[in-house]
Amino acid sequence: MKQPLQPTWDLDSIFAGGSGSASFASFLQTLQEDLSSLQQQFKEFQLPRNVEETGKLNELLDRIQSAMQRLREASAFTECLTAENQKDRQAVLLTGRVKSINAQLLAAFTRFDEILSKMDEQVWNAWLETAEVKPLAFNLNERREQARDKLPPEQEALAGDLAVDGYHGWGEFYNTLVSRIRIPSTEDGKTVHWSAGQASNKMHDPDPEVRSRIFKQWEQTWGEQADLFADTLNYMAGFRLKLYEHRGWDSVLKESLEINRMSEQTLQVMWDVIVRSKPVFVQYLQRKAKLLGKDKLSWEDVEAPVGSLHKKVSYDEAAQSIVEQFRKFSPKMADFSVRAFEERWIEAEDRPGKRPGGFCTSLPVSRQTRIFLTFAGTPSNVSTLAHELGHGYHQLVMDDLPALSQEYAMNVAETASTLAEAIMMDSTLKQAESDEERIVLLDEKIQNSIAFYMNIHARFLFETRFYELRKQGLVGADRLCELMAEAQKEAYCDALSEYHPHFWASKLHFYITDVPFYNFPYTFGYLFSAGIYAEALRRGAGFEEQYIDLLRDTGRMTVEQLAQKHLGVDLTKPDFWQSAVDLTVNDVREFLRITE
Repeated sequence: MKQPLQPTWDLDSIFAGGSGSASFASFLQTLQEDLSSLQQQFKEFQLPRNVEETGKLNELLDRIQSAMQRLREASAFTECLTAENQKDRQAVLLTGRVKSINAQLLAAFTRFDEILSKMDEQVWNAWLETAEVKPLAFNLNERREQARDKLPPEQEALAGDLAVDGYHGWGEFYNTLVSRIRIPSTEDGKTVHWSAGQASNKMHDPDPEVRSRIFKQWEQTWGEQADLFADTLNYMAGFRLKLYEHRGWDSVLKESLEINRMSEQTLQVMWDVIVRSKPVFVQYLQRKAKLLGKDKLSWEDVEAPVGSLHKKVSYDEAAQSIVEQFRKFSPKMADFSVRAFEERWIEAEDRPGKRPGGFCTSLPVSRQTRIFLTFAGTPSNVSTLAHELGHGYHQLVMDDLPALSQEYAMNVAETASTLAEAIMMDSTLKQAESDEERIVLLDEKIQNSIAFYMNIHARFLFETRFYELRKQGLVGADRLCELMAEAQKEAYCDALSEYHPHFWASKLHFYITDVPFYNFPYTFGYLFSAGIYAEALRRGAGFEEQYIDLLRDTGRMTVEQLAQKHLGVDLTKPDFWQSAVDLTVNDVREFLRITE
């Protein structure tokens, strides 16, 4: 791999000129015109009376998939623009326009789904057997069934139109609020104001006084704006609940479970196994507190390092290490990562004005991805970088599939990413030269388990309880803080001395409008990838192609079908989940042994 690397991404190779790009403006205009034409074609469409008359339906299918891909391209580009510079108001305006175009696509899909739902059963089955359509049978059957569970097409289209300036508008408003957050801190005798992303990195500082000071300012700053965040969260949830009510849906989880193609039984079994396994992770938290000289860990101590490997990792060093470790597991994933680094698909520079957090977004027309994070040289940053590259590789192996079959759910989307983290951590642990180094590395690895079993569980408990309360009316900021603290105490088995009541305000995931309950899929992906990784270690070098086959099926099967076909396991039973959790329990037992 050629070095030195540039830690800033190249967006001009997609659309030159940033938010002022003429080529992007033209791209949007063409897409908008094509969708208008497509909608008109849907209005004039007559249901096919036999399989011979489905040729025009095939044409509509091709056109709507093309529009899907182009909209994903546009959404990804504007997401990159707003993330790299939160003061780019033109990018915010473009995001609004893309969401309006998305409403057009949703309206087109509503008409498309209506056609699917009304087709004669014999014609339908014959159409699905045709060579052009058979690869999409799962996705089309899924759309047909879901269409029958929604409002009449005119009402669904209206709801989609109103969501642009309502539901999605509140999501964008949240991003505007976060862009104004500044966390004050004293550095070398001077007061500096960190962006949310920069302050978040500071809470991983090895100095407990720095962590404590930043966390108190963090809580205070989000608390000062709590009423605005509470309004935003309430109105977003209110929109969802009212739409569910009109559709006749009772469960607030219904939409998220359908999006993630999993059953409520699978979800419940997963959480049950985790809850039963938590006592050993509480022992880890107690041991870590002793290592840090505390009776109990505070919120900001949970991810604090228990030691130091004596140096921060440069961006180039992180890249080299990731590529080396990936190559041992999957040469193809390593080759993809080299391309991402060398062709500047990654925005990693540590500078003010960037959005907090990290993400990977796909550009299916360009057949590229872009990865975003703020890289400050911490082990957590390296893990995030590997995680997002895993996402990018997942998309790469699906690039040649039809657009509908590329629509994999969030829970399996986290499979490749969390597996990529596991590869990095296990390889690094094997190279540890002392118990001291091994303790630090094990602690970093176990932190992932704590995040997925406790932090994510707290988010899930908070959000399900909030939605039930929201059915009765608006929920104030103080009550939201109480719900959050209660959920954290339960999820962490009351093992901490201090919690993060304003977490509901500071966490972007509660305000994402594309996917409700943006939490439990992470835990699913973490455990699912653990099971896959164990299988990969068992099967050896020959597993790479089987792994690719599994990833390629993630957009055209339920998770239960996926696990049965590729792993031979039943996700509705506790056995698989327990075996996956046990792998992480072994890490804790090793940590407890060498820190005795």
